[in-house]
Amino acid sequence: MEDKRILYVSSEVVPYLAENEVSLMSYEVPKMINDLGGQIRIFMPRYGNINERRHQLHEVIRLSGMNLVVNDLDMPLIIKVASIPKERIQVYFIDNDEYFKRKATFSDEDGVLYPDNDERAIFFAKGVVETVKKLNWVPDIIHVHGWMAALLPIYMKHYYKNEALFSETKIVSSIYSQSFEGTLDAEMINKIKFDGIPQEAISEIEIPNYENILKTSITHSDGVIIASENLSPSLTKFIESSGKPFLPFASQDGFAQAYTSFYKNIL
Repeated sequence: MEDKRILYVSSEVVPYLAENEVSLMSYEVPKMINDLGGQIRIFMPRYGNINERRHQLHEVIRLSGMNLVVNDLDMPLIIKVASIPKERIQVYFIDNDEYFKRKATFSDEDGVLYPDNDERAIFFAKGVVETVKKLNWVPDIIHVHGWMAALLPIYMKHYYKNEALFSETKIVSSIYSQSFEGTLDAEMINKIKFDGIPQEAISEIEIPNYENILKTSITHSDGVIIASENLSPSLTKFIESSGKPFLPFASQDGFAQAYTSFYKNIL
């Protein structure tokens, strides 16, 4: 994987948030590729429960300052950056006071999902791509982790389909069992359609629950990794019947060779 460029886009990354299946693999996989001589970038949202002082986040003025349109509203994009200690790995944070200046990640203190999680996911997907364009950094692979990042394959295949910068870029999605209860805003499909994405491409999101969002993400990916040992039978079956190249579950101890081989096959 030497000199290959891989962009990691994740809902959660250690050490900035607590350890779980998504946040751990969103750190371990980029670290592995970095150690093998690959060039990597990591993007995640800048949730309000990330301690900026402790993790030494700072705003990148030259990347901030643009507005992104979400459901006909102009939302300012702020980009912050930090380095994972001892690893020489930079992490970029997508920030916006309206969407991310809260005390938690996906739900309030009562465990109720934030009502605008759908708009946060749209903003995050667009923010990542617009920032990578500004960096003029062309990834060979974009590897997506976690449901908050799951709209990125959809936007890449439709909204950004004519971007020459990404004409050779492949998208890999890791699918986890870590989900949320209930559904996101029922208007989610219309907010995505506002960006010119056709109804038939996202019809699953008419009911925007965890599995339907992930199924739509799988449909728009070039390869899929089953990242949880106990993934639901319905999602597993959907992946297996999707016609996409897919990698069965590989444990954290033995994923390195499996993932690098899968990357090479996708390319």
